[in-house]
Amino acid sequence: MNVAANLETSTLYFPKSPALVTGEKEMTYAEFNDRTNRLATGLLKMGLRPGEHVAICASNSEEWPISYFAILKAGGVVISLASLLSSDELRMLLEHSKPRFLFTNSERLKDIDGLRGNQGIEKVICPDGDITFDHVISSGLSSFRSLERDRTDTAVILYTGGTTGMPKGVMLTHENINHPAHNVAFCERTTQGDRALCALPLHHVFAVVHIMTSTIMSGACLEILPGFDMETVLSVIEAGQVTKFFAVPTVYTRFVTLDHLEHIMRNIRYCFCSGSAIAVEIMRQWKERTGLNMHEGYGMTETASAVTFNHMYRHVPGSVGTVVPGCEVQIRDAAGNILEIGKEGEVCMRGPNMMKGYLNNPEATEEAFWEKVWLRSGDIGVLDEDGYLTIVDRLKDLIITGGENVYPREVEEAIYLNEGVAECAVIGAPDKVWGERVVAYIIPKVDVSITADGLKTFLKTRLAPFKVPKEYIFTTEFPKSTAGKVLKREIKRQHLEKNK
Repeated sequence: MNVAANLETSTLYFPKSPALVTGEKEMTYAEFNDRTNRLATGLLKMGLRPGEHVAICASNSEEWPISYFAILKAGGVVISLASLLSSDELRMLLEHSKPRFLFTNSERLKDIDGLRGNQGIEKVICPDGDITFDHVISSGLSSFRSLERDRTDTAVILYTGGTTGMPKGVMLTHENINHPAHNVAFCERTTQGDRALCALPLHHVFAVVHIMTSTIMSGACLEILPGFDMETVLSVIEAGQVTKFFAVPTVYTRFVTLDHLEHIMRNIRYCFCSGSAIAVEIMRQWKERTGLNMHEGYGMTETASAVTFNHMYRHVPGSVGTVVPGCEVQIRDAAGNILEIGKEGEVCMRGPNMMKGYLNNPEATEEAFWEKVWLRSGDIGVLDEDGYLTIVDRLKDLIITGGENVYPREVEEAIYLNEGVAECAVIGAPDKVWGERVVAYIIPKVDVSITADGLKTFLKTRLAPFKVPKEYIFTTEFPKSTAGKVLKREIKRQHLEKNK
């Protein structure tokens, strides 16, 4: 089934219910579906053919979801690009994905106009461009039904972070997106009466599948913010209509220090933490302050959304929950052997939401799977007897010091127990004696004084000696992705640059 057909189904059942909220503007399902129909037929009139690539390079706005569903309705493939890409990064991804059409906003129009001639882009749709968003909509038809697409047809291509070299274009099919979106809607018990707040960038897989697509297929309301601004987010939540909240660990870490948090969150029934693991201590503080469980799941761009879920009524803090219907998880060693319960190894997954592959990269696609079906995550995890998965750390983040394995997350969990720490990030750095040494980057809480010696003494009673950081660096901010995720690779790069 075409992913966009979910919008049509929700419109059939809830035509007058609110679908999208942006600022002061509210759009019903009937209005939302009408605009996507007009845009889809407008694109077809402009010459779009099924299976062709259409890029979206824009910040969060009302136009983003309308463009997304319209492209899919017309049988196109959405190329989802971060709005903050540099000109060089944008050029590289456009050369790789080769879209015929591109949606953008006014801020990026100049950059894109400078690239379009060499990238094969025939038409750019922009509020201030030669072809405006409203012009394409006005040329289309109100009555239209999504073009039939096979479940294995590519629906969306999202680019991974590109920790080394060229980012990979993850091809997600209509089935890849429909399956996890349905699971999310079920696991979160989303109903037509819910309003989900999305302040995360819509180009990110979590926002576009987990939040947006699952919300729309449930007939619920999606409130979109241009980006994450602390004051705006708190104001919107305090207004009392939002029932579901999604954020990255750094946001929750800041929230637990707020006065009157209980009042602000009084109407929130469900909250979810994405992007990376959050410290159990922060989860405890959140529960204590708000009465709400902080839910986690496990997934990646290549799985379209969550493969495991910490369910509402079977919540185990510190784990990422149990496998969702239709998926399987195994723990394997470096040779691909399946490990028994309780043993640590690489998390491997299979199911209907595993990616089709990497665009124009068969070698990387082959390397990403065991036996062509079990997706390798690159994460170290362990399953318990009840089927709960705990993520220990990233394989690439593992620190080997003096022959001992140190998982940064374990050290970070211990550091967060110190009341003076707002945020922390642990990395490994080269060491002539130990091979690698454990280094802790710390952001102290405001008006709190902590020292390296004090932290070291604090940690010595909580960690084995080889796990206690040998170096402590205090700072005021961490480099973060557009989704708010701490970029450890950038912290490590900067550290190595300073210590050449």
